[in-house]
Amino acid sequence: MNLLVLNSGSSSIKFSIFSAQDGSPRSLQEGELLGIGSGHATFTFHPAGEKSSSSPIKASDPLEAIARVVDAVTQPSIPHIDAVGYRVVHPGPKIDRHVRIDSAVLRDLDDAVRFAPLHDPSAIDIIREMMVRFPDVPHFACFDTIFHQTMPEVATAYAIPDRYRHQGVRRYGAHGLSCESIVEQMKRTQTPLPHRMAIAHLGSGCSITALLDGRSIDTTMGLTPTGGIVMGTRPGDLDPGLVIYLLRQMEGDRDQATRAAEQLLNHDSGTAALSGIPNDMRSMRQAAAQGDSRAKLAIDVFTRSARKALGSFSWLMGGLEAIVFTGGIGEHDHQTRGEIIVPLEPLGVKLDTRLNVAENKGSPGPIHKISTSESKIDILLAPAKEDWMIAIHVQRMLD
Repeated sequence: MNLLVLNSGSSSIKFSIFSAQDGSPRSLQEGELLGIGSGHATFTFHPAGEKSSSSPIKASDPLEAIARVVDAVTQPSIPHIDAVGYRVVHPGPKIDRHVRIDSAVLRDLDDAVRFAPLHDPSAIDIIREMMVRFPDVPHFACFDTIFHQTMPEVATAYAIPDRYRHQGVRRYGAHGLSCESIVEQMKRTQTPLPHRMAIAHLGSGCSITALLDGRSIDTTMGLTPTGGIVMGTRPGDLDPGLVIYLLRQMEGDRDQATRAAEQLLNHDSGTAALSGIPNDMRSMRQAAAQGDSRAKLAIDVFTRSARKALGSFSWLMGGLEAIVFTGGIGEHDHQTRGEIIVPLEPLGVKLDTRLNVAENKGSPGPIHKISTSESKIDILLAPAKEDWMIAIHVQRMLD
């Protein structure tokens, strides 16, 4: 059985074809379409484990982009697709598990757009288009929030009137598929599963999750993926009074002001706003190295917010046994890892500078340890294998 997994963002689509055998899906083909709507989109598609150069492609919107993906995965040389799985950021308050998609689920997803306006609309458009193009196979939605269903109410409840809580207003969290994939990798590679662990998913979007025995008990993102630590274009947690202040500065009626605020908080804030540099940590670091004070401030604010979250979770849990870095920045930016970890040394964590900088070539598995032998807390690097986790869930639902 072959599974197509689609992992879409606001301007990108990652996709993979997995062969599902014995509960351990194996990637056959992988692809990525970046820059949707930018006028300079790029496309790659290649056998798993091989590299391929990207080529320019026309993709002005998600539907045009998904048409390109369909063309690629329906070539005669590509295995027949038996099911399709999708990453959806937020299911809203009505869905509490990964599900097979039908008309009722689609209605619930439409209602959930208000919780993730940056991510859900394009994902839903893609789902509807794919159900037309692949009408004879089952389609499944896997959600970034489901992993956090294990959080206790004391971690999810906001101190607001009950009438809003009854509407589903609570902390949901995100990056759950990423966190779950790391736990699953640890279990399958015989890596000891720490009793008390924090996972720092650092990329364009960022979150830090506290886990006990592999189960989420708290996380930095809240009702939507806008909250938590500082991110590339999102501010993270804000004083609610500041949001009210911003709304009062917006022109137009209430709907216009709301849309302007959404634009500001989802696209025009974060390290990009502080630095004046597009959402790219490498460019910010280059600018900071050349004396750009705004870029340095943006980096310092970002790493400080991550450090605060890790420190607070360590206090909350009575100490940590492991900190796992994942995501584009978490896995590949040794400077960011160092700037987050080194000031936390009073907690008993000690970074091995050589291992942190090294590429870990020839390491025995996908999870790498970069702490010293004296460190009381293991520091690990692990890939965020969201697509693989979706394939596992799809296979389970099919079974």
